[in-house]
This record gives sequence, C-alpha cells and structure tokens, in this order.
Amino acid sequence: MMKKILLCLTLLAATADSDAQSGYKLVNTFSIASGGGWDYIAVHGNKLYVSHGNQVNILDKKTGDSLGVIPGTIGVHGIAFDDASGKGFTSNGRLNNVFVFDLKTNLVMDSIKTGENPDAIFYEDYSGKIITCNGRSKDLTVIDPVKNKVVATIQLTGKPETAVSDGAGKVFVNNEDKSEIVVVDIKNYKVMANWSIAPGEEPSGLSIDRSTKRLFAGCDNRMLVVVNATNGKIVSKQPIDDGCDGTAFNSKLQYVYSSNGEGSLTVIEELSRDNFKVLENLRTQKGARTLCVDPESGNVFLPTADFEPNTPEGQWPKMILGTFRVLVYAKK
Repeated sequence: MMKKILLCLTLLAATADSDAQSGYKLVNTFSIASGGGWDYIAVHGNKLYVSHGNQVNILDKKTGDSLGVIPGTIGVHGIAFDDASGKGFTSNGRLNNVFVFDLKTNLVMDSIKTGENPDAIFYEDYSGKIITCNGRSKDLTVIDPVKNKVVATIQLTGKPETAVSDGAGKVFVNNEDKSEIVVVDIKNYKVMANWSIAPGEEPSGLSIDRSTKRLFAGCDNRMLVVVNATNGKIVSKQPIDDGCDGTAFNSKLQYVYSSNGEGSLTVIEELSRDNFKVLENLRTQKGARTLCVDPESGNVFLPTADFEPNTPEGQWPKMILGTFRVLVYAKK
C-alpha cells in the first residue's frame, strides 16, 4: 500500500512540474515603422533603447511612444549607459566605432574607434568602464567613459559574442566560435582562463546571478549551460529552443530567460545555486531572438518582425518592411 501511495505522489509531482507556467503573457506590441535589421535591446530608466538598422529608436517602456532617435549608428548592435557621466554608448558594427550620446538630449557627442565589428557593449561597474566585444578582431575594447578614450585592448582566442561582470573584478566573455567562456581580469586587462562549456556549442547569450555566482550561457544546440563563475565547472544543462541569441536573469523572481529565434521564450527557475527547472517554453514569434528584462517591473521585451516566405536554405530571411515591433511580456 505504501509503495502505491508513493507512486501516486510521484506521478502527481511530475504532473505539477509538467503543468508549471511562468505566468508571463503578451500584453503589448510596440510598432516601429523604420526598416533594417536589429540586435540588442536595453532598458534604462523609463526608456527602451532599440537597435534597428542604422539608428537607435528610443521608446517609452510603458506606452511604446517614441521619445527620440539616435541616427547614423550604421550596423548598430547594442547600447550601454554610464549614469555618472550622463552618457550613453552605441556599438556600431559597420563603422568599427562607438557613438557617445547625451542621455538627456540623445545628441551624439563623440565617436570612439574600437576593434573590428563591435557587437555587444556594456558598462562594467567594478572598473567604471565601457566594454565592447569585437567579433572580427576577436578582442575587447575598454573605454574610459569620462574621457571618451580607449584605455586597453584585450586580445582573445576566439570571437566574443557577449560579456558580463561579477562586479568584483572579473569579466566573463562568450567565445562563440570556441564553445568556451573567457575569464578576464578587468583590473589588469588580462585573460585569466578559458573555460570549455562543452557539450554546449556556439554560446551567444550570457547573463549572471552575482549572488550565487552562476553564469547562464545560451548555446546554439538547444542548451543553456549553467557555469560556476568561481571555477568554470558546469553545474546544470537546461533545454531551450533553437536560435538563442540572448539570455537574462531576474534577481527578484530568480528566473533565467532564453530568447529563441525559432519563436519562444524559455523561462527557467533557479531553485538553488545548482538546481534549475524549466517553467515554460512560452510561444513568442519567429525572429524574437534577443531580449531585455526591466529590473523594475520584470517585463520582458523582445524585438522581431515578419519575414518574406520561401527563403532559400542557408540564407537569412528578409524582413517585411514596416513590420518591425517589440513584443512586451508581463507576469500576470
């Protein structure tokens, strides 16, 4: 009898897990009429910064109303912010530079030469520097945001896709073509280690839980690899959908997110530092491969568009002009 009871309890627990939901629902869509591709999206205060074609669109994060445009950012990938200096920064992949803009007026103040094809960009709070990941030259550019000057170039062994910081002197970089995470000593601008994240392949999105010291690397082979940020040990492998190009972490909910280009948002709960559970593969829309999470509301923003049908195999599908939009998901 006891065995039957235990079996029933086990089946009930499994059913509860399989029915687990994140609570996120599509609540809004912000349309942007301009043409061109897109990459990263970022929240800063009440503003949503959207890389799009050769400009950055600035929207009210609650209403989607246009608050401005930063023009001329040819091949823009990402946006970063330094509140202390009142400046924002865009990584312009085809210009091989960073634009410096005023956070109040949105006017471009300066441009700074970087390595080749700057992709991800972020503000590193331990050093107080702006860092770009340069895919073609396989290095990092470190910028002093006060002086608008490059203070270091850090050579890597592979193509850097995304980088995050532990806030204590270490920067972690996804080497997309090496299936590894590079550890950088940001105080001395030196590579400390290269950690293999196999069986994860071609990592793109990267985020961190600083409290548990866990890294979340979204990989191209439908896998999110959780890595101990103190020693490089893989502690968990979670299933995600295809086409991940971004991950994010919500410290309030202890949620890890993976935006998947095939048209889904994987929401994973961090139960403990080494224990994780997929709550939901929420259906979004094809092409919604990057994301950002508003730290205040917990809302998730994903840019995408409609695509022309019958694209030949191996070619990137062309977006249909006028269909670019940002999907807004909120926890209900």
